[in-house]
Amino acid sequence: MQLDDAYANAAYIDNAEAYPPRWKDAAAAFRKKLGFRAQKNISYGPTDREIYDLFEPEGVSRGTVIFVHGGYWKAFAPADWSHLAAGPLARGYAVAMVGYDLCPDVRISQITGQVARAISEIAKRTQGALALVGHSAGGQQVARMTDPLILSGDVRDRIENIVSISPVADLMPLLQTSMNDILQLDEAEATAESPVNMTPPHGVNVTIWVGADERPAFLEQAEQFSRVWGAKQFVVEGRHHFDIIDLMEDPDSDMVKALLGIK
Repeated sequence: MQLDDAYANAAYIDNAEAYPPRWKDAAAAFRKKLGFRAQKNISYGPTDREIYDLFEPEGVSRGTVIFVHGGYWKAFAPADWSHLAAGPLARGYAVAMVGYDLCPDVRISQITGQVARAISEIAKRTQGALALVGHSAGGQQVARMTDPLILSGDVRDRIENIVSISPVADLMPLLQTSMNDILQLDEAEATAESPVNMTPPHGVNVTIWVGADERPAFLEQAEQFSRVWGAKQFVVEGRHHFDIIDLMEDPDSDMVKALLGIK
């Protein structure tokens, strides 16, 4: 398909195949280290993948960070990303890692509904401010949560900060990729699920992050998203699509500070 190469991240990252097993190993080690502070596979819906993991900080939580993973809506699970909770946890925040059903078993619009239900359930069992962060497809998902028709007002009002990392903010180009055999997007759904077509939210601090070494399509997506929403964009030198998320592990990174509203 015409745009397959434009959205092929792994083909342009050295030793790309080593990243997923490295993530899984780091995540497992992180959960083991947390011990009882790691609550795994909490159900929020009827399917096996409608689960989230919740990691508690030491002492009373200062708020809750909710992470939505990427994988083009067709890969990965919460257990692959546990280690990315390290930065917010060190700052005293609880962190929830959200799972969802994958395409082609569901459509992207259904995933949006699942993520919203997960966030609503997490909100019920936590107090204080919420911060949303998502990577790639997850970056699209956390932006969609600002739609007033998706979350209830009381939950949406608790969201103070959103960090969208390397987001797919315009889904229309994906119709011209072979992965759409799995995603099964049509023009109507691609339009409805694209954050670039949404009204920017009020009262939420949104920042958009992308690696300087990412594919041009992702740099363009981030720039368009930033422009349409009037959101600040950070282009991080020396980072690509697979390692920009490492900044989530560092409590002193600018990304974690933005996520937690730290000046």
